[in-house]
Amino acid sequence: MFKIARLFPLIILLCFALPLLGQSAPAESNAAIEKKLLQLEADFARATAKLGGEGFASYFADDAVTFPSNGKIASGKPKANWKPEDFQLTWKPEKAIVADSGDLGYTYGYYQSRAHSTQGDVVHEGKYATIWRKQKDGSWKVVLDIGNEGSNDEKSKNP
Repeated sequence: MFKIARLFPLIILLCFALPLLGQSAPAESNAAIEKKLLQLEADFARATAKLGGEGFASYFADDAVTFPSNGKIASGKPKANWKPEDFQLTWKPEKAIVADSGDLGYTYGYYQSRAHSTQGDVVHEGKYATIWRKQKDGSWKVVLDIGNEGSNDEKSKNP
């Protein structure tokens, strides 16, 4: 009886602790993931400004889908080979939204492209949406990117 009485607190502790052992760490909140996606989108834009097409393509998943202007829907990493001195693509995300599952999200905002030529710069403006998917290694990659050209009504929102 004496030995059981001494073990009783340990038994009670184990009864409460064992169910906790099977639980995983709490998942990131959607607000934290949205903040992460906005930062990732800003990093994506900086890499594109610095490295051109190489920086742009580096953020895409291997199975990504893009919608090139005047072209067919394209699958796979974009074959973006422009140099920043010839072409600039800049954008600013307005918002990020994340699915309740925490593994899919999207960002959207305004973009501006500027092609440099001997006849002068050709500038296009528009809006974009990018869908991001969390990868098996925990990183996030672009899985769908689409934009539509058109004058931005709110000039102050241009990058």
